[in-house]
Amino acid sequence: MVEVDSIKKYFVKRNGFFTRDEKVVKAVDGVSFSIKKGETFGLAGGSGCGKSTLAKLITGILKPDEGTVSLNGAVDIVFQDPFGSLNPRMTIQEIVGEALYIRGKDKEEIEKRVRDSLRMVKLSDSNTLTKYPHQFSGGERQRIAIARALIHRPEFIVLDEPVSSLDVSIQAGILNLLKDLQQEHSITYLFISHDLRVVEFMSDVVGIMKEGSLVEVASAKDIYNSPKHEYTRHLIASIPTI
Repeated sequence: MVEVDSIKKYFVKRNGFFTRDEKVVKAVDGVSFSIKKGETFGLAGGSGCGKSTLAKLITGILKPDEGTVSLNGAVDIVFQDPFGSLNPRMTIQEIVGEALYIRGKDKEEIEKRVRDSLRMVKLSDSNTLTKYPHQFSGGERQRIAIARALIHRPEFIVLDEPVSSLDVSIQAGILNLLKDLQQEHSITYLFISHDLRVVEFMSDVVGIMKEGSLVEVASAKDIYNSPKHEYTRHLIASIPTI
């Protein structure tokens, strides 16, 4: 479904307005991996390791400096902050159906597909369509963001920290929803998170990122039971225990 081959993305960071001192930041540095149809590839690592940059490269938001990304099917993305990713001036019908409006679909067809997408994420209130993002809770807003991603039935969805901005009590509902959607519609996921407990729950295969590079890729079982790389072992050891 997804093939990432040696992609790189470097940024130039300037130290101060009047200085010419520059530093090259290797946000993504020669990363390669593949994702099979219907599976979840979990991507974990510390803050600033390049996870979100990699997500933007895969979805085409950013262009790689080197390397290629091959996708076998349509792709969409769900961002971390549902309040920031939803236009506060648009109704839920406009937000969820925007991709279909752009494609010039019939108004009745758009409304039907918007309602279908909202039902898929367990939001079927008839008043939902005319409301605005601020009228919903954080968990409901993230369900709306997921419905927007589902509107054109993508085969592959990038989930960039989809529950990290939500209360712990709400996270489980969103994660279980994502699993149900995957099973019912054969969706392939790239699931990005700094929370290794969440990654373990969601993933078939896990990649560990550090300073722009993938330092280890293995099945979720092997990563958590017998990590090979020192950095992976450090991350696993740091998972809080109850």
